[in-house]
Amino acid sequence: MLIERRQILKNTLVWAVLGIMLLFTLVPILFMVVSSMMTSRQILRMPFSWIPEGIHWPNFTKAIKGTDNNYMYLRNILNSLIVSSTVAVTTVGLASLTGYGLAKFNFRGRNTVFMMIMGTMMIPFETIMIPLYMVVMLLRIQNTYLGLILPFLVSAFGIFQMRQYLTTFPTEFLDAARVDGMGEFGIYAKIVLPNCKPVIATLSILAFRSQWDNLLWPLLVSQNEKMKTIPQYISMFADEKYTDEGAMMAAALIASLPMFILFMSLTKYFLGGAAVYESRKG
Repeated sequence: MLIERRQILKNTLVWAVLGIMLLFTLVPILFMVVSSMMTSRQILRMPFSWIPEGIHWPNFTKAIKGTDNNYMYLRNILNSLIVSSTVAVTTVGLASLTGYGLAKFNFRGRNTVFMMIMGTMMIPFETIMIPLYMVVMLLRIQNTYLGLILPFLVSAFGIFQMRQYLTTFPTEFLDAARVDGMGEFGIYAKIVLPNCKPVIATLSILAFRSQWDNLLWPLLVSQNEKMKTIPQYISMFADEKYTDEGAMMAAALIASLPMFILFMSLTKYFLGGAAVYESRKG
């Protein structure tokens, strides 16, 4: 009886902690959605009303038209989609190749190479930002997609994630394929990648989101209005003498939709991947 009470108390505490974390996660999102339907005066009114009086459609109109009615928002969305999608694809491709080599091939210095790659994770981006900017200037690729994409083609975290996942992959499958005469690239493409969908989905979302939300690097590289990205566009609403909070929230809400769609479309791989990973650990 005492054990059952302790278990009930433990479960209650766990659910309470999870509920608090969920609340802290959802409240900002709910605030964004509700505020996008209000005027700036309603948003700044205290106490804040969580029930809008109605949908203030001019917020969405101004979010798309922009402060100067040039509809640059659509171009900025396209820029962010191109940059984020390209970085997600290159990160998955290069990280999976590197992770596969580090996990399944024995060669001298393998651990040293892995530790050197991991060491780069300790270096803040701000410390290499200016050298990277100087390289971009020397290559004359500022205000281009290449300048936005090149520094983020692959990440050390992505290599770490792929390597750790592939370490648990059964080596017997690979040996059997080699006995059958399949080449290493064929093994990678036909056996390894199809069985890495969970980690690929996770890495794709993380890589896509990191560039979709990236503001600092595009601020340095993209001064041309046509090459700006979503975070730069949203920040424009706060740079004006009169900040339109409603339009800014509407722009942020529209910008959140691609990430939401991407996450929901890949959710099944997270659930399936968790079960596979736990079974391998067992």
